[in-house]
Amino acid sequence: MTGLSRQVIAGLVAELGPRWQARHRDRLATRTRRRGVGAGAKHRFGFADRLLATLVHLRHGLTHDVVAAWFGVHRSTVTRSVAEVRPLLAERGCRVHDGVRLRTLADVVGYLGQHPQALMDATEVRVRRPVEGRAGRDRFVSGKARLNTMKALVICDPAGRLLFCGETRPGSMHDLTQARTAGLVDLLLHAPLGVQVLADAGYQGLGADTAGVVITPKPKPRKHQKSLPPSVIAAHDATRKRHSSQRIRVEHVIGHLKNWRILARYHGRREHFDATIRAIAGLLSDHQHTDRTENATKPLKALPAAPHRR
Repeated sequence: MTGLSRQVIAGLVAELGPRWQARHRDRLATRTRRRGVGAGAKHRFGFADRLLATLVHLRHGLTHDVVAAWFGVHRSTVTRSVAEVRPLLAERGCRVHDGVRLRTLADVVGYLGQHPQALMDATEVRVRRPVEGRAGRDRFVSGKARLNTMKALVICDPAGRLLFCGETRPGSMHDLTQARTAGLVDLLLHAPLGVQVLADAGYQGLGADTAGVVITPKPKPRKHQKSLPPSVIAAHDATRKRHSSQRIRVEHVIGHLKNWRILARYHGRREHFDATIRAIAGLLSDHQHTDRTENATKPLKALPAAPHRR
């Protein structure tokens, strides 16, 4: 139901369970109570159940009523569980190898010092339209999608392993403006030598701001340049095709993110969108790391014998 292996879920329970218990005790200690913190009714819906309910909600985009019916609890219990577990998942960041997680753009740029190439793109997710008459209602209208959206920045390595997902902005903001407001230009200017970030045409001009660290495809020849030699046009097309074939991995990563139905058509509140997409990004990176580890430990299968031809 979650799309995650038992190993990943067991790791989440072991990692986040103590943090959830500590936050729950701190929340109870801040209240004015007549009884001690340990007194009173005990939770029948434990942390493992709360985690599974949150994962099912994120994976399938189901309403809290449906998830509550599946788990046999009240809707308010599921709502409270999602509100408690989702921030814990969002704080984890993206896993790159054992014990190392990238949570901010500064962590990603520091990681690129050892792995100097990355792929970058932005993705939009539909969100609920603000009510009529509220200030800033048009900020979420995307000129590209013609919908009310939120935009997130996605960075991965050439192998398609997710490194970062976040820095969410309203859908009306351009991809280039999003990267600049996120502070990515200043970080890349101080990046180690040899770092390259491949991006699409939406980031034209960012290469000049970052001293050539960001590489975008060359613009198409203009109409008055149609008389160029065929060899020049063929070389230009080959360069753009080579760039797109290298950058296609980040599109695949975005597709894997959209496999979680909560991002295919987002129905929740806009203020929860950042935590939702960060939580899914961390889960996806765990799943990718587990698959790579299992495939690396599995012995290679022998190729079948070729059929005998007469």
